[in-house]
Amino acid sequence: MIFKNAEYHFVFVNYSGIQNYSHMDFSNLNAIYINCTLKKSPQESHTSTLMNVSKEILRKENVSFEEIRFIDHDVASGVYPDMTEYGWETDEWPQLYKKIIAADILIIGTPIWLGEKSSETQKLIERLYAMSGKVNDKGQYVFYGKVGGCIITGNEDGIKHCAMGILYSLQHVGYSIPPQADCGWIGKVGPGPSYGDQVWNDEKLNTPVGFDSDFTNRNTTFMTYNLLHLASMLKRNDGYSNYGNSREQWNNGERWNFENPEYR
Repeated sequence: MIFKNAEYHFVFVNYSGIQNYSHMDFSNLNAIYINCTLKKSPQESHTSTLMNVSKEILRKENVSFEEIRFIDHDVASGVYPDMTEYGWETDEWPQLYKKIIAADILIIGTPIWLGEKSSETQKLIERLYAMSGKVNDKGQYVFYGKVGGCIITGNEDGIKHCAMGILYSLQHVGYSIPPQADCGWIGKVGPGPSYGDQVWNDEKLNTPVGFDSDFTNRNTTFMTYNLLHLASMLKRNDGYSNYGNSREQWNNGERWNFENPEYR
């Protein structure tokens, strides 16, 4: 059964039994992981260790990807595309932005500090917001058609709180968020080993911390595949129709079926 509405075709198929999805092909997608750890390279990042779980799935699905450690780059603070135009001597954001906008999927990784995402994560979000003035070739906000998720590590608590802020910010600037687009691992209350640690208090641990967490492994897998599914659907459809959501057309006077309540 096929329903046609505007530019979209909705196909409903009745079937029974289990579908074989071995034919799924994500090889035309590419992803970028931005690790917002507070540790410069080559220091160990527990967030990067959990990112590796997701990256291994992409590798097996033939999806190209890159990881950037945000703190390794001289990115200025601010909410403009190039802060050298506003008093900063250097700003690597314009170069990083080229990589971000070229990716179908953006995955932000952050540790938890004092129950919050890292300061590097907040800086990244502010610089993504700095691109709000740009539009794509359909006149939509520039991140339309892109997909976002997040990976979080820490001790005690804060995964859902941090994910809530990150995913809200991503959708606000135009990213699409699939179901279960976050994953993470947290340790027990108080000082303790972090994700992937193999030694604690000078004692070797039987297995790397967190690797045996079914909750973390399941959510990381679901997040990764949901990002792939949504990115694939959007890419096949060339993103979203610009009917009703083009900033460029709005600025030119188009209002579609909007009626100003002041004149009713």
